[in-house]
Amino acid sequence: MDHTLYIYNAMLWTMTVMAVFVFVALYFVKAGYGMFRTKAWGWSIDNKVAWVMMEAPVFFVMMWMWVSQGATIAMPAFLAFLLFQLHYFQRSFVFPLLMKGKSRMPVAIMMMGITFNFINGFLLGKGLFCFPPSCFNEGAAFFLRPLSLLGIAVFLLGMVVNLHSDHVIRHLRKPGDTNHYLPSKGLYRYVTSANYFGELVEWTGFALFTTIPAAWVFVIWTAANLVPRAASIHKRYREEFGEAVGTRKRIIPFIY
Repeated sequence: MDHTLYIYNAMLWTMTVMAVFVFVALYFVKAGYGMFRTKAWGWSIDNKVAWVMMEAPVFFVMMWMWVSQGATIAMPAFLAFLLFQLHYFQRSFVFPLLMKGKSRMPVAIMMMGITFNFINGFLLGKGLFCFPPSCFNEGAAFFLRPLSLLGIAVFLLGMVVNLHSDHVIRHLRKPGDTNHYLPSKGLYRYVTSANYFGELVEWTGFALFTTIPAAWVFVIWTAANLVPRAASIHKRYREEFGEAVGTRKRIIPFIY
């Protein structure tokens, strides 16, 4: 095995093991942003600024990976690149501008996010442009594979769910209102963290489409971060709204 590929695979396995530890830890320690922010997490900055600084690095890392490997427009790697950049352009430069209120994010949380995004962008870029799967050589036939079509459909479905759920959350309050409300539109009728469900579906679709191991590691990390947080949010909603939560699950409709 090529030495570089050996190191790359070792990084993927290391990230996978770390994700398992993060998954377990987040059931005991709530990441201190959003409704769970406390002074114990230390110095904080404006939430909008923090989101840009946290999410933008992966957009630029992936851009650099693409350019450094010849800025190929060969399919399907280029389409995977475009889908990834579409998500992170919205998350880095549009989502923060749509935020309401004056919430803050601990710098510690932001720095952890920046670190992960740098690593994730590097691993995914390597997987797409340096160590692509053999099926990428099938040309147009790649897009006739059921798994390819399913992956694109699942990715786009997840993106729609994620964007709509964020829209619902943003419009729960009127200007100046600081009360908490239970979201109930869209998939919030079935889960208390529909936005997280959408993101998990989105990256699962990306992994199905690309088939690269790094994409599946990203799915594992997404679940490791969002599933425990969804459980914490569900518990908070139960405490605040009681029976109004009803039979809603945490993140996966009808399951969990």
